[in-house]
Amino acid sequence: MCGIFGYVGSEKASPILCRGLKNLEYRGYDSVGIVTGSSQLEIRKDVGRIDDLKTRLSLEELGGNLGIGHTRWATHGRVTAKNSHPHTDCKNKVAIIHNGIIENYLELKTKLVERGHRFSSDTDSEVIAHLIEEWLSKSGPLPGTASSVNGSSFEDACTKAFKQLRGSYAVLAICEGEEKIVAVRKDSPLVVGISEIGTFFASDVAPIMDWTKDVVYLENNDFVVAEKGDIRFYNLDSGEVKRPVSTVEWDLEEAKKGNFEHFMLKEISEQAETIQRACVQDMAVVDRIAGMIRSGYGVFFIACGSSYHACLTGSYLFSKVANLHVNVVLASEFENYEHFLTKKTLVFAVSQSGETADVLEAVRAAKRRGSRIVSITNVMGSSLSREGDELLLMNSGPEICVLSTKTYTSQVVMMALLACALNGDHESCLQKVKDLYLDIYNLTSRSMRDRLKALAGDLSSQDHIYMIGRGLQYTTALEAALKVKEVSYIHTEAFAGGELKHGPLALIEEGTPVFVFVSKENGDRIVSNAQEVKARGGFVIGVSDWDNPVFDRWIKVPDCEDLNPVIQAIPMQVLAYELAVQKNLDPDKPRNLAKSVTVL
Repeated sequence: MCGIFGYVGSEKASPILCRGLKNLEYRGYDSVGIVTGSSQLEIRKDVGRIDDLKTRLSLEELGGNLGIGHTRWATHGRVTAKNSHPHTDCKNKVAIIHNGIIENYLELKTKLVERGHRFSSDTDSEVIAHLIEEWLSKSGPLPGTASSVNGSSFEDACTKAFKQLRGSYAVLAICEGEEKIVAVRKDSPLVVGISEIGTFFASDVAPIMDWTKDVVYLENNDFVVAEKGDIRFYNLDSGEVKRPVSTVEWDLEEAKKGNFEHFMLKEISEQAETIQRACVQDMAVVDRIAGMIRSGYGVFFIACGSSYHACLTGSYLFSKVANLHVNVVLASEFENYEHFLTKKTLVFAVSQSGETADVLEAVRAAKRRGSRIVSITNVMGSSLSREGDELLLMNSGPEICVLSTKTYTSQVVMMALLACALNGDHESCLQKVKDLYLDIYNLTSRSMRDRLKALAGDLSSQDHIYMIGRGLQYTTALEAALKVKEVSYIHTEAFAGGELKHGPLALIEEGTPVFVFVSKENGDRIVSNAQEVKARGGFVIGVSDWDNPVFDRWIKVPDCEDLNPVIQAIPMQVLAYELAVQKNLDPDKPRNLAKSVTVL
């Protein structure tokens, strides 16, 4: 879940690297590092964010027209300067940056230490630099590896080192005396940008768009050598290859904050438009997928986090609208269900980034069983977009904030569209989505924000918040709780209303805040649950189209029937944002989290 960025070309590299890393901070922001140069490598790195370190370490003063940079989300090793990237070999001649996990790093490290290599970090990544050094040396390879190589070129050394790695990785490597960047990817994202001023490498499309919209999406095991004015593509398995150049369809301004203080608020405010775009699908493809669902022998939805909540919502919609049962499984737990898969099984894989490691692992397991895959993602060219038999794009535009907001509601709308397609009734869903435009606009208005800001002021000192709902409102409660805990760090938990009396009521005491999500369909029953909370001193906050005497506070939302999960989630997103701001937290970059989870 780290961000990597590289540049080689006609311009000074260090300012470009700093700007690219700033654009990548949503992927990790524990520490930052840059290395530039060719005749002599200059490395600077430390704990902190790019804006702080850019001045303190004089990052933009580094010379050279070639460099690589890294912004870290810690996996192996604590957040310290020594564990930040880039990492180097013993002689500081080879430098690498890495996103992913090297599963066999202990085995490799043990052999390297036996050969006299000295390690300076606790990371798995550092082993890559030492492997390249080993293959460059005249002393031969590690015991038990491929045939001896003496005086290998940098490219050859990288090739042989990369072939020894097991796990997931996107790696950029440079070497003193070499005017090139060598790159490789396996199960971790890496995109190449092509422009008149040079070649760019990044973990995502968005940070490259300041310079170019022409990109190459690398395949697994692709190996790239980029020099000033030249770029060559290889594959570790098949040799030299050709990769097409694609043009990014997003507008650059979509990836900018504009007049908004934070990306989170900008992306919440975009939802009146983004849910409309989610419905802009090829209906022939939607109908074909509906046919696959009808003929499938078992349908699984796999996802993580907010996407998982959208899939749970979809399971209720499929049951209610299409009278169809589907299985919803956390991608990280999918291995426990693999034995049910057959060639007739249909698997929906849902991921905002299209690079979620748990989802991709589950997809590959399903493909080994011969199951068919429908990919739902927001990123064309992502790994998931290329893995499926069918593809549905969310069309939400870039989502930079770590928290999913607009992509969550887009996913819910797509679930509703699929459920209606099973009934042969696209038009009713499309009309309902169109009708939400003004409602969402009102829910993200300044007046609504002010009311939610006042509520956030009352809640910001709380240690615990609880949320309850039934049916579609239960899945909404789950997503709302996730948003609040992610960004405000307040312990927030959601329950199905009927489960209160089976244990969670023990948590309620005088003044405990409890949000109650109400619909016309389940109104009487969930209000009865709210009464149970009130009788034990709870502070009840209703999310409903009507005020009820049991509510101590009321968040007014229209009742939109099957699309209530969209309309009721949005004020909770705003509330989560206001809680973070009032607690002086960064809503775009919550602690310990990153946007794209590319490690298992």
